[in-house]
Amino acid sequence: MLDNINLIKRIDCSDMLGVVENFPNQINEAASLAEDVNLDSSDFSNIIIGGMGGSGISGDITEIYFKDKSRIPVYVNKDYNLPSWVDKKTLVFVISYSGNTEESLGMLKHALNKKATIIGISSDGILERLCYKNNLYHVKVPRGFQPRAALAYLLFPTLYILGEIFEVDLSHEIKDVIESTSVLKEKNKREIPSSENQAKQIASRLYNRIPQLYGWGIFSPVAKRWRTQLNENSKVIAREDILPECNHNDIVGWSYDKETARRFACVLFRDKGLEDISIGGRLDFLKNMFLEVAGDVIEINSIGRGRLAKIISTIYLGDFVSCYLAVLRNVDPTPVDVITKLKEKLRRV
Repeated sequence: MLDNINLIKRIDCSDMLGVVENFPNQINEAASLAEDVNLDSSDFSNIIIGGMGGSGISGDITEIYFKDKSRIPVYVNKDYNLPSWVDKKTLVFVISYSGNTEESLGMLKHALNKKATIIGISSDGILERLCYKNNLYHVKVPRGFQPRAALAYLLFPTLYILGEIFEVDLSHEIKDVIESTSVLKEKNKREIPSSENQAKQIASRLYNRIPQLYGWGIFSPVAKRWRTQLNENSKVIAREDILPECNHNDIVGWSYDKETARRFACVLFRDKGLEDISIGGRLDFLKNMFLEVAGDVIEINSIGRGRLAKIISTIYLGDFVSCYLAVLRNVDPTPVDVITKLKEKLRRV
């Protein structure tokens, strides 16, 4: 089924898979979008990255990437309001692809009241207009995408700006990202048959199972992105958890509720070069436990030389998987009707 190109086109009628396949090119375009933003780290005591859903994942990736590089705290905010400690020494990124996400607009207004330095990132919308009205920085990204399909345009300007602030040269890492994702594209695009296509193989193993994703360290936002892409593109229930925290609670349920466990496919993100003895041992324990109780166990090994490439390339593989699983389920990956319905209802309240 996944090797029938015409069938893929019929089901994926909005061509989400085509957008996914173009991701490496989007990175090239995105890296230069924020070149006009010039800030000094001495002006700030903390940084907030605010956004929701497909826009908000940029904050999760940025936070974990700069965790051991930043001299000041980087905090992700996914709410209408900002923390009470925000002040004029805070740099606030407000990210909303459409520019109309109500939680993000709430953050913007709160940041204005706190006299924080603000950078808006959007394709258009109220966010862009408020940024210009209040003489704020605004990074304008290309229009015409689903927010979750605009990751490159929302993430890389944020990384670029913080790289300049923290004096971290990202050029080699971004080159590594482009090379790694380009390799993945060639190995997982629709023309590659299932016998040689890792993403198609994983999608087939997830079909008719509940995906349970396990991240750790730099792969924590990877697990979240896989989960949300499976939710939105594949239209399935999926769950994520994080090591080592899940070893203090989650494993008990698996050891007792074995009937339910058979319904799940457990996905473990691995990287032998980054796993210390503690994390490696915990992952091996989970693998062995799931082999006994779960319906399937899938290990995903990252590629790329640097941490950023490992994060982005593993996320990229998941984007392919989510589209192929949608095809197996005979659903168009693009529409998210229930989210649209919720937003319309909230606007009427």
